[in-house]
Amino acid sequence: MNIIVCLKQTPDSETKIILDDNGLVDCGNITYTMNPYDEHALEEALRIKEKLGGRVTVISILSVKEDTSFITQALAMGADQATIICDPLLEDADQLMVAKAAASLLKQMDYDLILCGKEAIDDGLAQFPAFLAEFLDMPQINVVTALEISGSEITATREVDGGTETIITTIPTMITAQRGLNEVRYPPLSRIMRAKRIKVNQVTLADLGWSGEIQPLVEVEKIELPPARQSGIRLLGEMDEIIEQLLGGIKNYL
Repeated sequence: MNIIVCLKQTPDSETKIILDDNGLVDCGNITYTMNPYDEHALEEALRIKEKLGGRVTVISILSVKEDTSFITQALAMGADQATIICDPLLEDADQLMVAKAAASLLKQMDYDLILCGKEAIDDGLAQFPAFLAEFLDMPQINVVTALEISGSEITATREVDGGTETIITTIPTMITAQRGLNEVRYPPLSRIMRAKRIKVNQVTLADLGWSGEIQPLVEVEKIELPPARQSGIRLLGEMDEIIEQLLGGIKNYL
């Protein structure tokens, strides 16, 4: 079985986000890592390969080839090969354009199953998988928490409001992973060092037959940080005193 996993690098959750004078994210001091939901997608692909055989290929779309440690991590975890689309024209691309670029690449590849994280933690849009599935004319099952494959039949359990839903389909299919689908493995240093020697295929939009400028349909004008959380008030004393303080605070608020 040929499995494709789409990966995105996102800011480490411990990174402090700073905005520049234009109201956009200052990327200079950001530490990037693999999108956590994509980690679960990759882990599931590796488990399917170990059970049924096949190959796992990871792909990613970048505007500038800088920190690709997340690709090294994927190869160290067990992915067989990696391809990145790297082109400065993608710097301001929206999710639709990114998905269209990925589809241009995947139409040149053989695949039975495509896995993505359900969303990226940096924007939370969850648009890319749906756009990609549409461009490739294939079904999509999102927010998957359990996956079984028997021959060409796929049985997926997904989260819905108030419970779960089980869907049966056939390959090829797009699956988006939710936390809880599996427990992600983390490779030892020796595998990471070996993975650094694996050649990563790199293509541009021109290599995929694109020409001219990209015109995104959505543009980010400004980003605002959430307001600082106000400090709380600690109530001390006996119960009657605490109740009196609490009621006084409510009256002042009203």
